Amino acid sequence: MSFSTKSQMNSNERLREMNTHESCRNTKTVYLHYINCLDLMLCGEGFGRIGRLVTRVALQRDDIEIVGINDPNIDAKYMIYMFKYDSVHGRWKHQHELSLKDEKTILFGDHPVRIFDSRDPAYIPWQEVDAEFVVEASGNMTDHARAALHMQYGARKVVITAPSSDAPMFVVGVNEKEYTPDLKVVSNASCAINCLAPLAKVIHEKFGIVEGLMTTVHSITAFQKAVDAPCQKDWRVGRAAGRNIIPSSNTARNDVKLALSGVGKVLPALEGKLTGMAFCIPTVDVSVVDLTVRLEKQATYDEIKNAIKTESEGSLKGILGYTDDDVVSTDFLGDNRSSIFDAKAGIALNDNFVKLVSWYDNEWAYR
Repeated sequence: MSFSTKSQMNSNERLREMNTHESCRNTKTVYLHYINCLDLMLCGEGFGRIGRLVTRVALQRDDIEIVGINDPNIDAKYMIYMFKYDSVHGRWKHQHELSLKDEKTILFGDHPVRIFDSRDPAYIPWQEVDAEFVVEASGNMTDHARAALHMQYGARKVVITAPSSDAPMFVVGVNEKEYTPDLKVVSNASCAINCLAPLAKVIHEKFGIVEGLMTTVHSITAFQKAVDAPCQKDWRVGRAAGRNIIPSSNTARNDVKLALSGVGKVLPALEGKLTGMAFCIPTVDVSVVDLTVRLEKQATYDEIKNAIKTESEGSLKGILGYTDDDVVSTDFLGDNRSSIFDAKAGIALNDNFVKLVSWYDNEWAYR
């Protein structure tokens, strides 16, 4: 996706604005936070799960204008169908009804959106739609060099909607104030890191984290199989998603480690102190992070809960949530907070060793 700003507000002013506009704290994509509360023109690279949900979010804001979408795998007519009907988040019922103008143009209401079908990001003519920012949501261009190819034909900045091995990484509520206008390619990490990092930030700042393990219990993704089928990268992931709880294998765990490296990037004080794994489970959306840590300072579980609750009502309001209700996963479907701490689900072994549980809508929350 790409977009260009209609405002001349610089990036530092945008970041200052982010601290005062509560509505912008509830946006789902980190790039929207960087440029919050502006009039924008937005395009997308990739119209899969993430690309479509980014578009849904953007269309519910008055200050964003979508101008282009690139996806070589589906045509404009199929894009409209996939956007309008969603098995998880329901049928599109907001304003901006979609229709087909021609094979290269979709109308969002009466606003035309240009459709591209290039397989090479270096040759997508973003300049034709005056694209300033590209949201790289294909899942394929996650390193800095490949994501930067979007800038060869008009895009001026790129945001990767996945962890990156070498692009600067930002998590709203954790390190977004470190963003500077000279950064051309950035990553907004992963859904799991957007859940984990705000929680880890509070715990480390209040009590200190010596070391810890993270497990994410993750809903089905588009990369899994409906029935047993070949998957060379990870044999376990090739097993039927709807009938199995699937732990990450050694190969997949490398991907988890890459995702977890984002914690060290956005919270340097925790570099090398956390690692983890994932379980894929047969639910369609909403996942949960289990963070088990050893603390530097002694603290009762009630003291830990109070610290998290205070931050959820203060500096991290709209980003980190808190609940002591008897909740289950579907209660968080469509919740736009990055992380919702479940006070009743955690447990302490002693005053230095504790398990913390936090929910997140892995499709909607951080996008």
